[in-house]
Amino acid sequence: MDVPPRATHPYIPNASPPAREAMLAEIGAGSVEDFLVSIPRHLRMDRPLALPDPLRSEAELSAHIEGLLSRNSTVRPGRSFLGHGCYRHHVPAVVDEVVNRSEFLTAYAGEPYEDHGRFQALWEYQSLMAELLDTEVVNVPTYDGFQAAATALRMAGRYTGRRRLVLAGDIPADRLSRIHDYVRDAHELVRVPASPDAVRAELAAGDVAAVYTAVPDASGRVEPCAPELVALAHESGALAVVDVNPMSLGVLAPPASYGADLTCGDLQPLGVHPSFGGGNAGFVGSRDDERLVAEYPSRLFGLVPTDVDGEYGFGDVAYERTSFARREEGNEWVGTAASLHGIAAGVYLALMGPHGMREIGETILANTAYARQRIAEVPGIALPDPEAVHFADFTVLYEGERTAAEIAAALLERGIHGGTPLGERAARYCVTEVHTKADIDDLATALEEIVK
Repeated sequence: MDVPPRATHPYIPNASPPAREAMLAEIGAGSVEDFLVSIPRHLRMDRPLALPDPLRSEAELSAHIEGLLSRNSTVRPGRSFLGHGCYRHHVPAVVDEVVNRSEFLTAYAGEPYEDHGRFQALWEYQSLMAELLDTEVVNVPTYDGFQAAATALRMAGRYTGRRRLVLAGDIPADRLSRIHDYVRDAHELVRVPASPDAVRAELAAGDVAAVYTAVPDASGRVEPCAPELVALAHESGALAVVDVNPMSLGVLAPPASYGADLTCGDLQPLGVHPSFGGGNAGFVGSRDDERLVAEYPSRLFGLVPTDVDGEYGFGDVAYERTSFARREEGNEWVGTAASLHGIAAGVYLALMGPHGMREIGETILANTAYARQRIAEVPGIALPDPEAVHFADFTVLYEGERTAAEIAAALLERGIHGGTPLGERAARYCVTEVHTKADIDDLATALEEIVK
């Protein structure tokens, strides 16, 4: 039946006008718009959502969702060459088996009354991740890698008491947007190329809290000057923050080994399925410096003695510094949305071990090199940086008449998810360990037929 005007929404009890007005009056707000003042006006929707009428039964809802799901189309992993921050990797079945256990899947914040081993699982994750990163401390995951980068930069700002943040190199627009949104009230962002001379010039101006770079960068390029940028940051008293793809650390030196103070990134490659842009969780790692650890906003779990002689348990480290304890006085606000992905990453790392991570890393390096070589042989396609080493992601330039969007659409008609268009004449492709030589050859053959 029709919902009467201004009636309470069946799924949102506080949607009734009296309830909403009472809640606004209680906190002294004139309207819901008052909560949105920090969001730029051009990003706000200026019209009501075009929502359908509410569904009144479980059967109706199930039918509706099944109809939506039936519109999805998929290709097998080896036919998808999309990456750009969210990657297809093989996820061993045991990872899904563990994270779907009810004590992990349904636990909220892992409090003692419903812990069921969750504290230990996250401690094990932190320990394994710290070994991969060559750090001493790793946090319980943030929401995603973008948030981890922003959090690491805020940590550096609080630690040094300085205002300027130097971002060096190629940074994805969406990551840069998140960083800007999170630090804008406290810091000034300065963009420069991944060049020692450019970074040195900004450091000379003073008041730099951190130098941030990524290895690999947004285009998958392994930046050879990263250690020099870290050294320059330290010479000026700034911290060095390096963003990494954790899957690359089986073959690339972890940033901490050449002096990075904070290492950050996204856990998604480590046993977490890509899911319509989701399936993300961010990590931050550092040395065990008491002042630096005090700046972590998220939870840290440690091994602690219990009341029973010789018996140990798992509990929060320096819990009083978190927003869970200090509420609005905390360093930052963090929630619990991504802890399950931390457990998945822990299981994945335990299964792979050092040799497995190295084998996967070597496979991805080899596949990337072969894909770049093979695609560059296609008439009408060129590489912008043919001599550079790339990991997983790489960019191609289209020199013919067809645009990147047209080429992507033509590939999809052949059952291939091609590269992500970057403007009209470029696209970013990605290969991982799930791609075979035959998959890459099929892509190149399709491009030979399409690119003109």
